[in-house]
Amino acid sequence: MTKVLVVGLGATGRRVVEALGRLDATFEVLVEDHRPEALAIVSARRHVGNRPWSEVKPDVVVLATPPGHVELASHALSIGAHVVSLSDSVGDAEALPALGVAAVSADRRVVIGAGFAPGLTCLLARHGATEFDIVDEIHMAKTGTAGPACARQHHAALSDDGRDWRDGRWEAFPGGSGRELCWFPDPIGGVDCYRAALADPLLLQPVFAEARWITARVGATRRDRATARLPMMRRPHGDAGDGAVRVEVRGRKGGRVDSVVLGCAARPSVAAAATAAVLVGELVASRCSGPLIGGLASQVSDPARMLAALVGLGVRCSRFDGAAVGGR
Repeated sequence: MTKVLVVGLGATGRRVVEALGRLDATFEVLVEDHRPEALAIVSARRHVGNRPWSEVKPDVVVLATPPGHVELASHALSIGAHVVSLSDSVGDAEALPALGVAAVSADRRVVIGAGFAPGLTCLLARHGATEFDIVDEIHMAKTGTAGPACARQHHAALSDDGRDWRDGRWEAFPGGSGRELCWFPDPIGGVDCYRAALADPLLLQPVFAEARWITARVGATRRDRATARLPMMRRPHGDAGDGAVRVEVRGRKGGRVDSVVLGCAARPSVAAAATAAVLVGELVASRCSGPLIGGLASQVSDPARMLAALVGLGVRCSRFDGAAVGGR
C-alpha cells in the first residue's frame, strides 16, 4: 500500500488529505502537525506523532506548511520519499533546486510549487504550450487566497519586487506596480492585478527557455497595496473563499502567431489540494518525467491526463473562446 504523509494541516493541507482519499482509496494517508486541534479535524487518519519519518517510511511527503521547505524536503529525500511542495514563495523556488545531489542520490523527485499558483498555473501553461511549435510568451495571473499562511504570503509578496523574464534576462519591478485588468472565468470576472514576488516565472522559465517574455501578476485592492509594507492589520480568514487563475500562452505554429487563454475559478485551497493529489498519483505511477527537481510544468508527461483527473476531483478548467482585441 502506498503511504503518503501530509505535513501541515491548514486550510489546504486538510483538503489534500480529503483529495487523496477520493483520488485513490488504496492510499494510506498519514498526517503530521504540531497543533492538536488541527490533528483532531482529521482524526480518522493515523498521525505520525513523535515517530521519525524513517520509521513511518512514506513513499511521498506532501509539504503543506508555511514557506521554508528546504530542511523538510531534504529530510524526506534522506528516507527515500518523493517530495511535493505546495509553497508559493520565491525563496523556496530558488532554494529547493540546491537539493539536486540529494535527489539524484535518492532517485526521487522534488516538485516545487504544486498548489494553486504556482501549480495549477504551471499545468495550464504546459497544456497550452502543446498547441504551438514555439512558445514566445506566457502571462499568468491569480486572485484569491487559501488559508491564513497563503494570505500572509500574498501580503508579503506585494511588498517585494516582481520579476519578469524578458528577452533573455530577468527584470525587477516594484511590487504593486504594473496594474493590469485581468479577466478570470465566471463568477470572478475582471480584477486589477499587479506585479509581486511570485514564483511562477522562476519555475516556468527553465521549461520554456525559448520564451522571450514570462510574467506573473496577482489580484489586489488599493488597501492591499497601501498596507503591503506594514504588518497585517487583521487576522486572515481561515479559508478566504473563491479565487481564480488565468494563463495566456502565445506562440507560433506553422508560421502562424496565435494565443490560447486558459483559466480556472475555484476555492484556492480546493484547487491546490486537488492539483497536489493528482501529482501524487502521477509520482506513484512513475508517470512523471524531466529533471528530478523542478516546478510542476517540468514534471508533467501528459497535461491533458492530469487535467482530466482534476475534473474527477471537482476542479474544472476553462478556455477563453473569442477574439482578443488590443492590449497584450
